[in-house]
Amino acid sequence: MFLGILSFITDTLLQSKPDSSAVSAGAATVVEKHLSILDLLEKGGVLMIPLGVLFVIAVFVFMERYITIAKAGRLQDNFMAMIRDHISQGNITAARSLSKNTNSPIARVIDKGVQRIGKPIDAIEKSMENVGKLEMYKLEKNLVILSIIAGIAPMFGFLGTIAGMIQTFFNISQTSDITLSTIAEGIYVKMVTSASGLIIGLVAYIAYSFLNAQIDKVLNKMEVASADFIDILQEPIR
Repeated sequence: MFLGILSFITDTLLQSKPDSSAVSAGAATVVEKHLSILDLLEKGGVLMIPLGVLFVIAVFVFMERYITIAKAGRLQDNFMAMIRDHISQGNITAARSLSKNTNSPIARVIDKGVQRIGKPIDAIEKSMENVGKLEMYKLEKNLVILSIIAGIAPMFGFLGTIAGMIQTFFNISQTSDITLSTIAEGIYVKMVTSASGLIIGLVAYIAYSFLNAQIDKVLNKMEVASADFIDILQEPIR
């Protein structure tokens, strides 16, 4: 994905549309020249290594968190209906067994409420809220890594570009070769690190925002289930 984005940007920037009547044989040769993405990445310098590591980490964290959050949001449709039936019939043991054996953050919040049945409503709500906070903390685990990558990847990219420009101008000072081709060749290659850093940072930021949105959905389901449970407790027992 990262190589594809970088390839698209490179091809777009390097495409030229000269007037056919003014294109000479030499100019045509320049237009037909293509840059290899792998060559560009290799010429980007040693800072391409930490950028590549950051990209791999970002992809791994996103996939791991996405799978975890997706599983957390799954709950059988009749779960709350079954809890309602058990509690309405006074069968607290069955309600506890159902919530305890259901692997879901929502079920664990309900399970804490079932354990506190018989206590004041405020105490039950507080206990469920505490469990909910703990479950949210588990879902948000490692998300800060994506946030950090989104911030530092562009910085690594700019650092590589600045280092490359310093090296270019140092070489010019030593050789006194200040032709446009020499300067351009030294700069465009080193700007690969900036492009790579920006792309990685953008991907990490999008992943971070997307996962936060998914966590909010799980939180909404958790709040709805908690409200339904409190309503169940206030219904008369059959």
